[in-house]
Amino acid sequence: MRAHIRFTLHLTTAAVAVVLVSGCDTWFGKRDGPPLPGDRISVMVHERVLKPDQGTEGTKILLPAPTLNRAWPQAGGYANHAMHHIKIGDVIGEAWDASIGQGSDDEERFVGTPVVGDGRIFAIDAESQVTALDSANGNELWQVELTPDEEDDGHIGGGLAYEAGRVFATTGFAQVIALDAATGAIIWRKTVGGPMRSAPTVHSGRVFAITVDNRLHALAAEDGRALWNHDGITETASLLGGASPAVDQGVVVAPYSSGELVAMKVENGQVLWDDSLASMYRIDEISTLSHIRGRPVMDRGLVIAMSHGEVMLGIDLRSGRRIWERRIGGIESPWVAGDYVYTLTSDAELVCLGRKDGRVFWVAPLPRFEDPEDLKDPIVWSGPILVSDRLIVTGSHGWAMTVSPYTGALLSQQEMPDAVSVAPVVADGTLYFLSDDATLTAYR
Repeated sequence: MRAHIRFTLHLTTAAVAVVLVSGCDTWFGKRDGPPLPGDRISVMVHERVLKPDQGTEGTKILLPAPTLNRAWPQAGGYANHAMHHIKIGDVIGEAWDASIGQGSDDEERFVGTPVVGDGRIFAIDAESQVTALDSANGNELWQVELTPDEEDDGHIGGGLAYEAGRVFATTGFAQVIALDAATGAIIWRKTVGGPMRSAPTVHSGRVFAITVDNRLHALAAEDGRALWNHDGITETASLLGGASPAVDQGVVVAPYSSGELVAMKVENGQVLWDDSLASMYRIDEISTLSHIRGRPVMDRGLVIAMSHGEVMLGIDLRSGRRIWERRIGGIESPWVAGDYVYTLTSDAELVCLGRKDGRVFWVAPLPRFEDPEDLKDPIVWSGPILVSDRLIVTGSHGWAMTVSPYTGALLSQQEMPDAVSVAPVVADGTLYFLSDDATLTAYR
């Protein structure tokens, strides 16, 4: 049943103040009944690791006007992962929800986001089943199981990409598969050297996929034939999931779990430059993992990338020269809009940086634990995305939050059907959330 809920995007300053003081009403409506008794604990307060840089106080952040994107064909949006400021309606409500198959559990997890193209939304579930839905109403169009006949496990897969009427999937079974977007029919299936934990990137007839042993495969989108490959440094330990390559201006940038970032020519794989985002600061076993799990962004001649090991860089695309460097680590993808970069850190902080110099303008601490008093049940955040003057982040505790991109102030929050482990996507004015129970919910 459609929920009769509304989300007003353009709040006045006074309205924002009311939301903050009242304990954050939901995105789409007011809370019923009087407030619950008991002490109020701010959900946005914990020890701040990062601080704004000196000289940034009072800076007025200006963003480009939001624009409508008709599709979300790749993990990260477009092949370069630079989506800027996306437009959705001033007031949105739940349009539909649908199941896309098997949800996450302790053994099988979502690591790939849905993709949208030509009026359809495609999603892969926790058991390697791909579902196509009509983006207008959520009606199922087709489902295809990608598990090979001889396999019964290994379902932690990569993800999906869409181009020119085809859906491309990477799987934990070491296969890249091309499907007909209209029918789900398998066009070709290519076995590569290892399983994949990240979505493919498709650009101009080429499919780029990274295996868990840090090998980038470039395949022909037409028939799956191998074009070239590149071997990175093998990493014995890594985080669950991985980052998709970024492609733009004839260059593909590969992010590896070793912390390597390698730029190559799209046509032949010739290495143009490489850099390392290996940890230089922390000493405990987990935090020293240098895995680049967030997708790098290629934007107007600059590559922006961040590793789990507290290294975030702005790199000149052509020369490989470091333009700026910050001691910031995380597992989510940076989001570029105009002259600013927004990112989530491993310390549950949402940060606004300058695109040109990496200066920190504001830091918004997010809730770190579901039980903040006893510091239990850590929250894992996904995102952000920027839509119509709102940054949206989603959490493993089953809530989504909107934050001002101008000040970092919490604006609102909305309960999701279940925990959310992947960032939302948006296309043609519709916002899509995939929760861990395999429910895909559309708001417009």
